[in-house]
This record gives sequence, C-alpha cells and structure tokens, in this order.
Amino acid sequence: MKRPTIADIAARAGVSKGAVSYALNGQRGVSETTRRRILAIAEEIGFNPHSAARALSGAAADTIGLALRRPARVLGFEPFYMELISGVEAELSARGQALMLQIVADADAEIGVYRRWWGERRVDGVLVCDLRVGDPRIPVVTDLHLPAVVVGGPEGVGDVPNVWNDDAMALIETVEYLAALGHRRIARVAGLPDLWHTHVRASAFRGACERLGVTAALTVGTDYSGEEGARATRRLLSGETRPTAVIYDNDVMAIAGLGVAQEMGLTVPGDLSIVAFDDSPLCRLVHPALTALTRDIPAYGALAARHLLAAIAGQPVGSVQDATAKLVPRASTARPTTST
Repeated sequence: MKRPTIADIAARAGVSKGAVSYALNGQRGVSETTRRRILAIAEEIGFNPHSAARALSGAAADTIGLALRRPARVLGFEPFYMELISGVEAELSARGQALMLQIVADADAEIGVYRRWWGERRVDGVLVCDLRVGDPRIPVVTDLHLPAVVVGGPEGVGDVPNVWNDDAMALIETVEYLAALGHRRIARVAGLPDLWHTHVRASAFRGACERLGVTAALTVGTDYSGEEGARATRRLLSGETRPTAVIYDNDVMAIAGLGVAQEMGLTVPGDLSIVAFDDSPLCRLVHPALTALTRDIPAYGALAARHLLAAIAGQPVGSVQDATAKLVPRASTARPTTST
C-alpha cells in the first residue's frame, strides 16, 4: 500500500531528498544529467510532484480504477463489458466507492495510466482486465505496490489476486454437445489471439475435438467486432469443407454470423448450428434464438470489486473461481441435415 515518495526517488538515484526537490521543481542545485535521472525515476515509480501534497495527506481516494484497451466505439455495443461494469458499479455504490474508467490505446498507455493514478492518489487500486499471455502489466502493478485484482487467470497472474471462470470446461461442454448432435465439422470464431482466455479456449477446443473425432476443427481469430465476426463467417462458409457448426467467442460476432449465414442462403440450424458466448439479451431477441454459454456477468463484476476492496483493506486475498458458464440450448442448434 506504500505510495512513492521523494525519499524513494532519492534512494534510487543515490542523492539527497533536497536534490530531488530541486530537480522536481526545476530549481538550481543539480546538474542536468542528475535532473533527467531523477525525473525518469519519478516517472518510473509513479510519483507526480504536482500531487505530492495530496499524496502526503494519507487520505484514501475511495475510488478504484479500470483501464480498458478497447476502442470506445466497441464498448458501446459490447454486452460483456457493459454487464461487467454494471456489477462493479453496483458493488461500489453500495459501499460509497466510485469507479474511474479510462479507455487506452495500448499496453504502454495503460501502464502509464496506472503510474499516474497511483502517484496522484486518484485510485486506491485497479481491476486488470483482458489478461494477456506474458502480460507486461502484472510486474508493473507488483513493483508499484498498487493493489490490483486481475479479472482472468488463474495462470499468468504472478502473485496478483484474481477472479476467473473455467473457460476450458465451458468449451469442452459445448464441443461435446455439438458432437452428440452429430456434428463432425466444427469451427470457432475466436477473439484476440494474445488474450489468455483465447489461448485457454483454443487449447480446450482442440483437445475436445481430437478426443471426440471431430474431423475438421478450425479456429479463426478476430477483434471481437461484428464486422470481423461476419468476415470470418464468410470465409468459413465459403471454403471447400464448410463447417456444420460454429462457436463464437462473443454474442456480437454470433449475431453477425447468423446474418451472414442467412445472407448466403443457409438455414440455421438446418445447414449451420450456431453457439454464442456470454448470452446477453441479444441472443434471445434474434431469430432463431441463439444457443449460448450463459453466466451471471454482473455478479462476476461484483465479485471482482469485492475482492479488490478486500485487497485494498489489507485482507489476505488470492485466486477465486466464479461459476463456470453453462450451455443453454436454443433454436440455433440441431442435428446437421447435411452429411458430415
């Protein structure tokens, strides 16, 4: 919970606290080389001289931070994050806490936001979403002593507490269901390939298909958008060996895929069965209603918020597994009418 101080900068730079003060305030008394070194260390550990007085006050911000590396336009129609944030907000508002949300362009920008928020005492902790393989944010929040909870895992999080779902089991259940219906050509339209849960789902999909004798199992990566989902579906349905079932990593892409299938003159579920992840209300509003992997996403967000508040309070926290998504069959899946 210790925030960066002038003493920390002085110790790392090997100079006095007075020299640090001179450098931070642009005063004479230190060489230009020393000044640049001190300023670089201050930025590295998240110390903002303009917020020093606020940081020294010791007051809690009563706010947690969430930086999302997604285009703002995508968040406008991404049901998962809207539901996750609603769960976080519900938990925080009941405790008199606030949420600070910021959209960032890349990992460096997100890490910069963490350093600034922590150095300026804008937040008491952060939720880290969209866990990546070899995620550079994990060592940063650890080095900053910034209270954090990863929404994802349980692997790849280091010593940072996390909440997670068993995505592998959800994929296995889905492939087993489709194979039991008689599907032997199953494709998957996945999200960003460097996300940890994409990696987990891909491995589970391959393993289940091999075990169940699925002769054609293809995964196509996308950016989660409807446009990319539609493009991936056209590619799959235009190939020589057309799949009889497609699993989509979110419901926005599944709905786009449904539109493409109908555009190409295919019937759902006669010619193509479709399964969506997340199961927002959109899945039940389209025709036919989509078979989906459903979970209580607002409850997942509330769990993450509670876990983070416990970490901020100094309570021992670790890895917590939320309920696994369950398959809800609807009208978009059936036995294939074409030979597999």
